[in-house]
Amino acid sequence: MQTIIDSKSFGLLIRAERKAQKLTQEQLAALTGVGVRFVRELEAGKDSCQIGRALQVAATLGLRITVGSRRDSAS
Repeated sequence: MQTIIDSKSFGLLIRAERKAQKLTQEQLAALTGVGVRFVRELEAGKDSCQIGRALQVAATLGLRITVGSRRDSAS
């Protein structure tokens, strides 16, 4: 499991998984129903990328997103 701390680390995770699946940005965009520009900006860690579309890309790649609280690890 990888901890995502910002949009840049999320973008790097998306890029790594896309490449591991041997997909081009164009192929991922077509599979997801988003534009190639969106995929490029997401992978670059653009802060203003829409969260819904970003989650859609992650789901298309088979990535599972979980959210935890700092309180969860304070035990």
